[in-house]
Amino acid sequence: GENLNLHIFEPRYRQLIKECEEKGTTFGIPAHIDGKMMTVGTEVELLSIEKRYPNGEMDIKTRGLSLFSINEFFRTAPNKLYSAGEVKPLPHDTDGDVLASAHILELVEELFGLMNIRKSIPSDPKGVVTYDLAHHVGFSLEQEYQFLCVTDERSRQEFMKLHLEKLIPIVKEMENLRKKAEMNGHFKNIIPPP
Repeated sequence: GENLNLHIFEPRYRQLIKECEEKGTTFGIPAHIDGKMMTVGTEVELLSIEKRYPNGEMDIKTRGLSLFSINEFFRTAPNKLYSAGEVKPLPHDTDGDVLASAHILELVEELFGLMNIRKSIPSDPKGVVTYDLAHHVGFSLEQEYQFLCVTDERSRQEFMKLHLEKLIPIVKEMENLRKKAEMNGHFKNIIPPP
């Protein structure tokens, strides 16, 4: 699961986090795109409350555990300030192809190199799960959601590979344009004379 740091300020979420802390329960975060709640979300556990503010706000550390689909959503849970829902766990297949993982890691390394990103990536493709790379490969919010909805690892590997194979040439072209634009502050010899 991915770790996520959150700043909690709304009273309804302060109530939710307080209950999670007291009871050791998890909570769900539905995906939102363009202000619309989607039907898939992430079950999250509270790892720690890092800071409590005098006004009741808090900084918390959480970790994503699993995915769920929302069967029914309630604006407020009975006798609570926060929302609730009836959810169903989604399958969590992480059995991928090692050769596909190796190829994806090569593509991620190439992407990072082109963009001068100095972030370590796993060197051993065994045990690499695409979920661990999803936030680092340039997915749009919509693509990230589509990726989350794919239930088996081999299909997620294919989704990520196709995305990277499409993205890398675009990044290369942008880098070439940037280099040309930097030549003495203006373009030189880009368009041949007629």
